[in-house]
Amino acid sequence: MPESLPVPLKIAVLIKQVPDTGAKAGVNPDGTIDRAKAKRMMNPFDKFALQAALHTKKTYGSASAPVTVTAISMGPPPATEILLEAIEHGADKGILLSDRRLAASDTLATSYALHKTLLYAGPFDLVFCGLQTTDGDTAQVGPQLAERLDLSQVTYCEDFRLEKSLAGEGIHLVARRVIEGGYQWLQASLPALVTVANSYHHLEYKSIQGARLAQRLMRDDALKAQYIETVTLDTVNADEKLSGLRGSPTIVGKTWKVGEVGGSCVVRQGMPVEAMVASVMNLKPVKELVAH
Repeated sequence: MPESLPVPLKIAVLIKQVPDTGAKAGVNPDGTIDRAKAKRMMNPFDKFALQAALHTKKTYGSASAPVTVTAISMGPPPATEILLEAIEHGADKGILLSDRRLAASDTLATSYALHKTLLYAGPFDLVFCGLQTTDGDTAQVGPQLAERLDLSQVTYCEDFRLEKSLAGEGIHLVARRVIEGGYQWLQASLPALVTVANSYHHLEYKSIQGARLAQRLMRDDALKAQYIETVTLDTVNADEKLSGLRGSPTIVGKTWKVGEVGGSCVVRQGMPVEAMVASVMNLKPVKELVAH
C-alpha cells in the first residue's frame, strides 16, 4: 500500500469535448469541423488521463496532505457537460476556457491558450493529458504544454507511482512508458506533465456522491459556479493574436467528403483453411482485383 505524501498535491487533468465518433459530423467551408451540429462526448483518450488523476488522489491523498483534481477544458459553453462528468467521477472542480476568439485553433494556438489557463489556475504539481484527441490525432498538445510550462514530461505513460525523494521532502514520479518493442522506466521530479497511454486503466464508474453533486449543480446555477469556473482569454491574460485562427499557422488546403462505406461481412467457419481461402478468392471482386 503506497504511503500518503508529506505535502498536498494539486493536479490538473486536461479533457476535451469531441464529436461523437458514432455520429456524423459536418465540415465548415474553412475546413474545420462543424461542432455545433455534431453530437458530443468526452475524448476517449482523456478518460485514461482522468483515471490517472483520480487514482493519484485516491491512492496518495490524506487529511493532512490532500490531493485535489481540477479538470480543465477548452471549448464552447456545452463543454461544461464533460466537466460535470469529471466531477461525477471524483474531480474536485472544473475550469472551462471558452471564447469565440479561440475558434479554429490548431495545436500551437491550443497549447498557448491552455498554458495560460494552467498558469492562471495553478501552479500544479502534476498535469495529466490524454495521448491525443479523436478529432485531431496529432498528440502534440501535451508535449507543447510541457515545453511552454518548462515541465519535465513523460509521454505514453502506462503506469506510474509517486515516491518521497530520499533527500529532503520532495516527491518524484516513477513512470513506465511505452516504446517501440517494449517499455522504459523513467524518474522525474515534480512538477511534471504526463500523457497517459490507452494501455492504462480504464476510467472507473461514477461515484454515487459525484453523481448526486452533479445533479445538484445542474439545478443550481449559483452552486455550479462554485465548482465550474468559465474563463476567457482576457481572464487568463492571453494574447488574442496568438490564439484561435489568428494564432494558428496550420492551413487546411482542401477538404472533401468521403463517400459512404458499404459492403457486407461473411463469416466462414467450420471449413479447412484451404477451403476458406479458395472460397474467398472465388468472389468476383477479388478476381477482378487480381486480374488487374
